[in-house]
Amino acid sequence: MAFTRATGKHRRPSRAARVGANVAGIATLTAAGVVAGVAAPAFAASPADDAQRHEDTGLTQAVVLSDHVADSVGEQAQMQQGSADQAAARHQAEAEATQQAALVKKRADEAKRKAEAERAEQERAAREAERKRLNAFVLPIAGSFVSTTYKATSGLWSSGSHTGVDFHAAEGTTVQAVGAGTVVEAGWGGAYGNNIVIQHNDGTYTQYGHLSSISVAVGQVVTPGQQIGLSGSTGNVTGPHLHFEARTAPTYGSDIDPVAYLRAHGVDL
Repeated sequence: MAFTRATGKHRRPSRAARVGANVAGIATLTAAGVVAGVAAPAFAASPADDAQRHEDTGLTQAVVLSDHVADSVGEQAQMQQGSADQAAARHQAEAEATQQAALVKKRADEAKRKAEAERAEQERAAREAERKRLNAFVLPIAGSFVSTTYKATSGLWSSGSHTGVDFHAAEGTTVQAVGAGTVVEAGWGGAYGNNIVIQHNDGTYTQYGHLSSISVAVGQVVTPGQQIGLSGSTGNVTGPHLHFEARTAPTYGSDIDPVAYLRAHGVDL
């Protein structure tokens, strides 16, 4: 026998059915992001339906939960944006610091290269100045003059003529090497008294006679203008002076014109 539903008022759906429908509706609204915006006004517009609102507590809780979720999502989005901004700022600061460090290093390298170049130039100039100084020649007695010329004749000399020149000098005047070289003789020289012979870098020799004292030794390297002794009157002399010779060999008899020799080496006298 078939049953038919009585006409008249329909019964409300069971609580289980309503809850299921509410949950499904909430899920749909949540997915669309409109739960909070739609559900709340709908409840506000139906104040008479208190019984139904009391029964639909699941939907109300869901709406409140949706608001909380929305707020949490917003806060999380703000935090993520803030973190992203901080990361971007940090990366920019790191990039600027790296660029600044590279600029500082570049300037330091340039300054270093400039300093090295200047130092190299100073060293080159110093070497050049030293080379010139070592190759330069000076007077054997600074500020003096020739008092007896080369090849002057007199019975005072055993050879009959002067084998060098005499430079005016009082007793004890500083005598200096006319050029760079090595001492090959330093001591008593007979008629020359205390004398010194120097071999120079160009292979020539110079002799300094009648010294009152000697301040160098054989084998010693000397430089232009270096003091080698003091003038005097030792040996065959009539008074204090310096006898100076230029030679092609260390021995007597190889003399050449000392004035021409000094002038050829740049000495003005």
